[in-house]
Amino acid sequence: MDWNGEIRPGPLEVGFDYCFLIPATGDRVPCVYVENHRVVSLDPEDPIRVSYQTPLLDEPTGRERPDLLKIKPSRGHDQTIINGISRIGYMSGGKAARWVDEEMAATITAKAISFIERNRANPFFLFFSTHDIHVPRVPQRDFRGITGCGVRCDVVAQLDWCVGRILAVLDQLKLTRDTLVLFSSDNGPVVDDGYADNSPQDLKDHKPAGPFRGGKYSVYEGGTRVPFLASWPGRIKPGVSRALIGQVDLIASMAALVGQRLPANLGLDSTNQLTALLGESEQGRSHLVEHDASLLALRMGKWKLIPREGAGGDELYDLDADPGETTNIAKANPNVVEEMKKLLRQVREAGGAAVLPRS
Repeated sequence: MDWNGEIRPGPLEVGFDYCFLIPATGDRVPCVYVENHRVVSLDPEDPIRVSYQTPLLDEPTGRERPDLLKIKPSRGHDQTIINGISRIGYMSGGKAARWVDEEMAATITAKAISFIERNRANPFFLFFSTHDIHVPRVPQRDFRGITGCGVRCDVVAQLDWCVGRILAVLDQLKLTRDTLVLFSSDNGPVVDDGYADNSPQDLKDHKPAGPFRGGKYSVYEGGTRVPFLASWPGRIKPGVSRALIGQVDLIASMAALVGQRLPANLGLDSTNQLTALLGESEQGRSHLVEHDASLLALRMGKWKLIPREGAGGDELYDLDADPGETTNIAKANPNVVEEMKKLLRQVREAGGAAVLPRS
């Protein structure tokens, strides 16, 4: 990728009219903003170079100069130093374009608000992807120490502030009643994710995954069950739903909402769960595949199956009675295990669309 010219393909090539984003995650280079097809505030006399294999000798790294760091890595994250934080990958140049981590939340939120204000008179879609809780966790000054359970909790409070500002703008522009807002997360919680920011010690009695077992990188519910809130005051009544859905279902569900038919090769594992999303039905998916880096698990009604080879054997949990997945009841329910294994094999071999109807 040449970061000094037009950067494409990107969001504009898949249907977005405007984008403002960070190119990777905050712990990776290049540490710059991209607006539409170009790096923001890039000085052509100071071109950007990026490598994930070869060190760029004109920039210090966290591995060689830990004395320059304001946050030290706990594992990895020890390459080029940007804003006193070493990252994954090597970067040189682009000094005028480099972000300041402490300003990132306010910057991204301001761009989102500006987009809403410009499009207030027309239907619009905004995908607002936050950075706050992802490492490196560097909240703006107003949020440092605000929660009393460490920087990880502080950036969660900052995330609440970002979302609150967007919801407030919808109120101010009198758009709230007719706007569908979906809020979710990409995975369960992780505390130490590569930087020694003291989060594990500072959590004290706080349990980020609540009653659930595991977290990010885990196939247990603490890793795969995530917050999902839907607000549409003109259509959705307040309440809590037990319907089972997955984020893959947003493709088919949003297509149904706006009256569009998906091409046959798009969103093959997506199913129309619009009535569940709108709180009009408690019926969601009959089953859902969950995964981590190496395992596939299956949710089916109240059951959760984690097939395992070798010692220990399969794991089966009744999530109604045991949401924390503390008691493996596979041996007591061999018929359930076999039924779910058979279904999981069908999913693997045929694809989700062949096993679960899209609409």
